[in-house]
Amino acid sequence: MNHRHQSQRTIDIDSRLVTTGAVLTAAGAVVACVGMTIAASAVFAAGRRMIRDMDVPPAQQAATKWRQAKEASRAGMQAWQSASDARN
Repeated sequence: MNHRHQSQRTIDIDSRLVTTGAVLTAAGAVVACVGMTIAASAVFAAGRRMIRDMDVPPAQQAATKWRQAKEASRAGMQAWQSASDARN
C-alpha cells in the first residue's frame, strides 16, 4: 500500500456564521418565552375575573352538583329496590 498521497478532508466552518446563528436562536427563544408568559398571564387574569364575577363560586357549584348526584343515585337505588320487591 502506498500511504504517501493520503489526503485528509477537513470541514471549513465559518465560526462567525455559527455564532450568529446561535445568538439569533437564543434571542428567538427568549422572545418566544416572553410571548408565552404574556399570553398565559392574560388567560389567567381572564379566568380569575370570570370566577370573581360568578354568582356562585365553583366550589359551591361542585358541592351542589355532588349532592344532587348522590340524591339521584339514592332515588334510583330505592326505585330499583321497590320494583324488585314488587316483583317478588
